[in-house]
Amino acid sequence: MKSNFKKYRSFVAIFTIVSLAILALFYSALKPQKRLPIYQPSMVNYELVDSTLQHVKKFHKIAPFSMTNQNGNRITERDYLGKIYVADFFFITCPSICPKMTANMGQLQNEFLQDPQVKFLSYSVTPQIDSVAQLKKYALEKGVVDSKWNLVTGDKKEIYTLARKSYLAVKEDGDAGPYDMIHTENFILVDPEQRIRGFYDGTDLEAMQSLIADISILKEEFPSE
Repeated sequence: MKSNFKKYRSFVAIFTIVSLAILALFYSALKPQKRLPIYQPSMVNYELVDSTLQHVKKFHKIAPFSMTNQNGNRITERDYLGKIYVADFFFITCPSICPKMTANMGQLQNEFLQDPQVKFLSYSVTPQIDSVAQLKKYALEKGVVDSKWNLVTGDKKEIYTLARKSYLAVKEDGDAGPYDMIHTENFILVDPEQRIRGFYDGTDLEAMQSLIADISILKEEFPSE
């Protein structure tokens, strides 16, 4: 009798374990995968969006661009094809939020240093001042790794247009003249299809942890080959 009871108890235990494992597999299969939103101009603070796009609700993507980086190399959207990247807008002589933003971007760079799928891109909003030589000096001071992170300068009108019409990231400074802009603390997360997937306060450490987590979610959506 005791022998039969032991066999029955063993069977129940094994059956329970197998059942729980099957349930866990079903739950994992049925649980919806977390996906990040795809930001459209109509979803963003209108102050950061060009007036011609404030009504746009779908199909928004980062436009092609051509810039010069800290090494004097031409950088275009093709350098970011198939990549997940974080972009921001800054200027070297900025005394307020830029130092903290640059430090946090540097931490992100180090977090993904060995991950070829993740890159970084910082646009100068004062390209007439931030020359290639100045960008190189700044890059060396801040520990920028050339293969991961481009600091770029270029035509001011093009940078302004990208900021307002593509990245939806800077305010218009109408008092200072055409193509002048007030950059924000925003870091912009861009997916391999050139779509905006998130905005983050580049001065906030908690926001950086959220950004790191969201990059991991994007990596699941766009697994590298």
